[in-house]
Amino acid sequence: MAAYIVEDTKKITTQKIIQMKKDGKKVAMLTCYDYTMAQIVDKAGVDIVLVGDSASNVMAGNLTTLPITIDQMIYHARSVARGVKRAMVVCDMPFGTYQVSREEGIRNAIRMMAETGVDGLKLEGGEEIIDTVRGIINAGIPVVGHLGLTPQSVYKFGGYSVRAKEDAEAEKLMKDAKLLEEAGCFSLVLEKIPAALCQKVCQSVSIPVIGIGAGSADGQVLVFHDMLGLNDGFKPKFLRQYAQLGAIINEAIGQYIIDVKSGDFPNESESY
Repeated sequence: MAAYIVEDTKKITTQKIIQMKKDGKKVAMLTCYDYTMAQIVDKAGVDIVLVGDSASNVMAGNLTTLPITIDQMIYHARSVARGVKRAMVVCDMPFGTYQVSREEGIRNAIRMMAETGVDGLKLEGGEEIIDTVRGIINAGIPVVGHLGLTPQSVYKFGGYSVRAKEDAEAEKLMKDAKLLEEAGCFSLVLEKIPAALCQKVCQSVSIPVIGIGAGSADGQVLVFHDMLGLNDGFKPKFLRQYAQLGAIINEAIGQYIIDVKSGDFPNESESY
């Protein structure tokens, strides 16, 4: 595979992300959770690095995103922010940090920004949290909206099935997208919805729409571990695996074990 050539090495900002849609340029977003991988992801040329609450699944082994705490998200986000120079870094606000009240949501958002060094935050939901979204943006914090399948509401939905297939939910999603744009969100993630609905949203809002399992959009996002084949147990229809690093790592570790047990490692040149 050919390496992506980064034409502009300047730090990516909210205004640049918005301008990309106006210029017809796609936004590439990828999740990341630690310093070392953040350096690699940033150097590769992604536009937005998302410190997703998917860390609850891929880093901590939880079945859902709900158990991860604000302290854990701050730890991951701080680590990633230290490793990124060019990309915009956005962090998910975890479950329970913004749903209780507007004031608590703003307070937690300010804490996350102050303690992590990220460039913005992502919140799940529309009309139900719109006052909180406005308050966070009014506090000077860039926000990415998230509609469709919102994993923090998995128990409400009863699973991870495609959302907004029925007219009523689709209409609400369209309304919520406009509300989030009007509130000042600089971009919007749409997860696991019909491709035709995603296209309608893209055409109805001026901010970039980033899809995951939503067909073609103004950009795309995938989970780092999924797209690199580090997570064999998760293979939804929308996932394209660009490598099979799990198998490569397993082979490398196997060879290390063989070399240690045979006495081949370390050899004379690897000793002092």
